[in-house]
Amino acid sequence: MTTNEANEHPAVTRFREYLRIKTVQPNPDYAGSTAFLIREAEELGLPYKIVECVKGKPAVIMTVEGSDPSLPSLLLNSHTDVVPVFIEKWTQDPFAANKVDGFIYARGSQDMKCVGISYLEVIRRFKAAGKKPLRTIHLSWEEVGGTEGMKLLVHHEEFKNLNVAFALDEGIASPKNALKVFY
Repeated sequence: MTTNEANEHPAVTRFREYLRIKTVQPNPDYAGSTAFLIREAEELGLPYKIVECVKGKPAVIMTVEGSDPSLPSLLLNSHTDVVPVFIEKWTQDPFAANKVDGFIYARGSQDMKCVGISYLEVIRRFKAAGKKPLRTIHLSWEEVGGTEGMKLLVHHEEFKNLNVAFALDEGIASPKNALKVFY
């Protein structure tokens, strides 16, 4: 941990740790990202499942049980992989997650690791406040793209057992007061 990290909010430190995992296509570090997500689930006391619709390409699903689990659930989806890096276009190491003047420079900081880590931080705060959602909420991380990720996952028995009524996929962080949401 750097001096900079010693004085920052733990949520920021976790985000920067997640950003440092090199999940660049076409050879993402699935083992590293899966281990990170499992650790987060365990720290939060969330049950989780690893589903491999395609060998070597895991989907991680965490569950926050609602107070009425008979209701259809919500799914918040994210992904761990990032697009390739053209190092000559970067002013910072894209995998160091350096913080400069309050900004974090890293591949995945906007697409899409920010969303996945936000889900985890919301759950962390809910649990700390002793709150429980009415409906069960599932958090999922899948990739590669739709064809070997969500397209196959929605047909898997594990997914069918989630009883999903509504899924929210992506959305992108923005420095403006407007967010794009895909559903």
